[in-house]
Amino acid sequence: MSSDPHRPAGASANPRPAAELVAVRPDRQVLTAQRLPYFLGISAATAGSKGLSMHIVVIPPGGVAQPHSHQDFETAIYVLEGRVETRYGPGLHQSVVSEAGDFLFIPPDVPHQAFNLSSTEPARAIVARNDADEQERVLPYDPAADG
Repeated sequence: MSSDPHRPAGASANPRPAAELVAVRPDRQVLTAQRLPYFLGISAATAGSKGLSMHIVVIPPGGVAQPHSHQDFETAIYVLEGRVETRYGPGLHQSVVSEAGDFLFIPPDVPHQAFNLSSTEPARAIVARNDADEQERVLPYDPAADG
């Protein structure tokens, strides 16, 4: 039986050191493979993440992403500002509109393309993925070849 009533029997007296927390403040935008400005948040490069990335994406007024898919990883989006139409699926013939306060889930390998529906205001969203190096596996998509 353990002599410390707060430590379960068999627990080590010398626990593993706590992992370090990493705070990231996006200080500049980068252009992604989707041709949209991102403000980098959490990733392998910025925080040492092993299986998660989270960034802020800005779609300029009237802006549009390049058609693409994310190879083998999921994407979750939370829209902060604006209205965005996301066309998706083979030939990009399906569509969903998301606005401030909406979440959107994109399964792995689903082709899609985002359009800012405003010609005067940017759309902003938080994008999270279960891949710490997600830009390495963004694949261009040609809707004409599949539609």
